[in-house]
Amino acid sequence: MMLVDFAAPVAATPLAAEAAAVSAEQVGYDGFNAAETRHDVFTTLALVARATTRISLQSAIAVAFARNPMTVAVLANDLQLISEGRFRLGLGSQVRPHIERRFAMPWSRPAARMEEFVAALRAIWHAWATGERLMFRGTFYRHTLMTEFFDPGPNPFGSPAVHLAAVGERMVAAAGRAADGLLVHPLTSPTYLRERIVPALREARGGDLDGFRIEMSPMVVLGATAEDRARAERAVRGQIAFYASTPAYRPVLELHGWGELADRLNLLSRRGSWDEMAAAITDDVLECFAVAGDPAAVAAGLRDRFAGTIDRISLYTPYEVDRYQPAAVRSAIRSSTLSG
Repeated sequence: MMLVDFAAPVAATPLAAEAAAVSAEQVGYDGFNAAETRHDVFTTLALVARATTRISLQSAIAVAFARNPMTVAVLANDLQLISEGRFRLGLGSQVRPHIERRFAMPWSRPAARMEEFVAALRAIWHAWATGERLMFRGTFYRHTLMTEFFDPGPNPFGSPAVHLAAVGERMVAAAGRAADGLLVHPLTSPTYLRERIVPALREARGGDLDGFRIEMSPMVVLGATAEDRARAERAVRGQIAFYASTPAYRPVLELHGWGELADRLNLLSRRGSWDEMAAAITDDVLECFAVAGDPAAVAAGLRDRFAGTIDRISLYTPYEVDRYQPAAVRSAIRSSTLSG
């Protein structure tokens, strides 16, 4: 059964996200996702955990390489406590310029570093759960000191699941080996998912995906009126262009023969030509990465593309939208899932 989560608006303040989560729980969403953009994702989810009782909570994503495994282990452990076991830790690497120039942190071999990051998290949680000595020595991280004063002890709700965001096949494989689930990037076509991501996961996991969760926030074009839908479409074209201008996401476009478009968008982004970038997204590209229509059509399109592969879904709407539109999509997906 495909579960449907609510994704907090990217620009939402922690208090606005808290209110959105309360509403999402009342409407019947299965979970609530918060991203780390303009505000701290863990602060937001701590508020959400206190304000809700049923829905699951996920950082989607928190930037791993802006932190170290010990700080993330503490934050995630506390959120698991506060939410009484409803938290999933979603981590992503971000891209090199942001890690080095925005966070002033080291960057090297991101897939290998991320796999070790998760291993370090699990070693720390294991030490707290069992009382065994913490002795993690890796290539990138070393954690060998944990005194009783700093040890929170066993978490009565267990350690949270860890999900990794990935686009490239190396990071996908790292997620398959180290994590409990994969967070598929919004700039992912059904073809890329089927031909690159799932095979890489299967190979990394020895062909067995049982118990491994795959989640995604696909871009959708929704609106109550024609004017609303036109505005939504412009915003989605701009978001596709923004993502596609990043070299790390070039393989997705290359698979569809759009490598030159990726190069052009990257050049335009360096010039700050945002309007020209959005205009470069043709209808074919838009239809490849986004589902458009009324709620029933969007629900049907998402089912056709992702049913049987994606376990949890949340709508990516980089624009203001009447809250009844995504809720109607959720209801349509849920109705078809239950009837199926």
